[in-house]
Amino acid sequence: MAIPLIRNTNLARIEFAELHNAPWAAANTQIGLTATECTALATKTTAARNAYEAQQALKNQLKAATVDADEKVRILARATSDALKRVRAKAGEVGGNSVYVLAEIPPPATPSPVGPPGTPYELKVGLNPDGTIKLSWKCANPAGAHGTIYTVGRRTPASGPFTQVGGSGTRSFVDATLPAGAPSVTYQIQAVRSTLSGLAAQFTVNFGVSGGEAVATVVQGGAPKLAA
Repeated sequence: MAIPLIRNTNLARIEFAELHNAPWAAANTQIGLTATECTALATKTTAARNAYEAQQALKNQLKAATVDADEKVRILARATSDALKRVRAKAGEVGGNSVYVLAEIPPPATPSPVGPPGTPYELKVGLNPDGTIKLSWKCANPAGAHGTIYTVGRRTPASGPFTQVGGSGTRSFVDATLPAGAPSVTYQIQAVRSTLSGLAAQFTVNFGVSGGEAVATVVQGGAPKLAA
């Protein structure tokens, strides 16, 4: 592919003309140009160079003005934030919304109470080599809820009361106290936050052997899910 004679930039076009004006004018008749054409080309080259330099100067001024404007806006933003803090502090001293009305800013919205925690679902069970059992589950808690913990209860007979076996601040728990040889166990998991509790969920886990490996089958309101 042929290399372009003149690169496609304004500066390259100006520099090409500046380099060739003198030799073209000196040999105009030999290269098929007239003296008038060469003079006109030199005039256009000077005009283009002057316009280009003026453009670059304006670009530099714009860059400097942008930096200056950004810095001044940052200073203004900090000052405005400090002023708003003082307005809110004064409003807290006075009480009510009168200060906000005078300042022509909206008062802070009254926070809505956060609802109770959700109900755990989709329990998964993992059988660890050391004989412990890892439980993990999902739970959809309301937006803005913080400090939710999960209590885990267990019963080995099919019926009867649940025994509290632990709690977790995450949606997982390792049961290290399940009696060996239990054919099945029912877990009850409940989300708790401060004085609010979600609905407890119960999951039955059946233990067995499949393909020579121990497995746990979780029954949770639908088709059992197999966990190795």
